[in-house]
Amino acid sequence: MYDLILRNCRLYPETKLVDIAIQAGKIAVVQAAITESAGREIDCDGQLVTPPFVESHIHLDSVLAAGKPHFNISGTLFEGIQIWGERKKSLTREDVQQRALAALKLMAGNGVLYVRTHVDVTEPNLIALDALLELRDQVKDWMTLQVVAFPQDGIYSRPENDSLLEEALKRGADAVGGIPHYELTREDGVRSIHRIFDLAEQYDRLIDVHCDEVDDDQSRFVEVIIAEAIKRGGGGRVSASHTTAFGSYNDAYAYKLMGFLKRTNINFIANPLINITLQGRMDTYPKRRGLTRIKELWQNGVNVSLGQDDIHDPWYIFGTGSMIGVAHMAVHAAQMTGLKEIDACFDMVTSHAARSLNISDYGIKVGNPANLAVLGVVDPFNAIRYQVTPRYVISQGKVIAETQPTQTNITV
Repeated sequence: MYDLILRNCRLYPETKLVDIAIQAGKIAVVQAAITESAGREIDCDGQLVTPPFVESHIHLDSVLAAGKPHFNISGTLFEGIQIWGERKKSLTREDVQQRALAALKLMAGNGVLYVRTHVDVTEPNLIALDALLELRDQVKDWMTLQVVAFPQDGIYSRPENDSLLEEALKRGADAVGGIPHYELTREDGVRSIHRIFDLAEQYDRLIDVHCDEVDDDQSRFVEVIIAEAIKRGGGGRVSASHTTAFGSYNDAYAYKLMGFLKRTNINFIANPLINITLQGRMDTYPKRRGLTRIKELWQNGVNVSLGQDDIHDPWYIFGTGSMIGVAHMAVHAAQMTGLKEIDACFDMVTSHAARSLNISDYGIKVGNPANLAVLGVVDPFNAIRYQVTPRYVISQGKVIAETQPTQTNITV
């Protein structure tokens, strides 16, 4: 007897229905009509069963902190940084963990079981870092959490920030972050990227850099990341997040970058909800979308994934924890409304995002962790069209969330 069997599952992009048997937290069998029984069985009734959603980019240290100490009136990235600079002076471990755990539960209910969070390590006591590293262990039975050491104020903007970044890696952060466009000079920005790659090699960590998150078409640090990935190798362990300036580059320069990208396999992470909110604030009309070239990167074979970035914090006052909602925004803002393009946006919050996080045991395969979402629709198109909440979320073989669909009775 198995622990759990999901029957009549529609896998993507397959068309035949299968049963999925789960034992001891692992996927044991995937085949049509399993004859054995289980302690619990769920009839999926031909609906889509998918690996869980992956949150490629969020800031758990600042979630659910909007309005404290005050709201972002200008709606800009830089006012958000200023507000957070005030807020982080009063952080406590309990405060960070309470808000972050609430956000993780919100995401889990939406089928998200893998999360990469950036955490500000320019706060001198590293309170938020320690809180999230501790939380990473507390939730490991139902959520996989990666922590990126993120120097929010820049590595070289203050003398102590470089050593704080390295200390964060020593304490166990999974990846090295950066923000070269917010360094004091272009030269410091370039130097910061070299430092990030050096630290990643020294401590054997992944890389995820906030890169060119501005409208300035002269912010060109992504070329430095590409160059370092080409020279050093290991581009699959490197992610460039935001890269919104890519959407403002002239086409000749963008074409050159696309050519260089073919020589490496770095990941791009776009955050459409926050990108279209923060960017273009200095424009009158026409206003730029504030997005990187999501469609063109995908068309050129670059691995692109999507993130929420923020949930009700100094930068973004909204946020639901739903990656389907993020994909829905990407379909519109990136003008990816062709059927294959819509499927690609679904991939950007599932398999492509798992690749960005360097997850090796992701997917509905025998032997992999039994992490699954039953979506209650037949395909990714309808999942995005209706912005569905999963009917069931299964983490390491256990049902951790169930959502009953709403029912509306029309009387006319």
